[in-house]
Amino acid sequence: MPLHEFDPPDRFVAGTVGPPGQRTFFLQASEGRRLTSVSLEKEQVFVLATRINDLLDSYAGGSGADFAATEVVDNAPLDTPIEDEFRVNTLSLGWDEDRAVVVIECLDRDPDDPEASADPAVLSEEPRSVRVVLTPARARAFARRAQSVVSAGRPPCPFCGGPLEPQGHICPRANGYKR
Repeated sequence: MPLHEFDPPDRFVAGTVGPPGQRTFFLQASEGRRLTSVSLEKEQVFVLATRINDLLDSYAGGSGADFAATEVVDNAPLDTPIEDEFRVNTLSLGWDEDRAVVVIECLDRDPDDPEASADPAVLSEEPRSVRVVLTPARARAFARRAQSVVSAGRPPCPFCGGPLEPQGHICPRANGYKR
């Protein structure tokens, strides 16, 4: 299986490229000179951040508390070059009880779904994956940044909640009038 493992990474962040409404979302892990980027959907970033926070609240105690994450904040932009190794299809999240760490794995397809690809050459290969192991404080800092990245998009319409384009949008709650 083509596996990129970072245990632990020097850096693991979520970020975007492009203007709001046309952003591409990335997860990026680095260790020394090794850099791996994978692209994924905005909703996947949101769910990952939410689930990390839930996991830390349940298992990490003080080592994953909000105050612990303030020491490892990373607000720097994504490292370049930003070239995705693959598009994430499946994310998994776990807690290693023995080491008290968070384990995140990103796969290019569901390894148990033989119909995930119609290409027989792709099916014969193992899924590509990235595995990252984070301390609770670094996981909390990652989740905070990921939530911030997701919320930095287009503002919501105050009437329908849909995203507002700079030129406005046709609001269904305003009977189709442009707002």
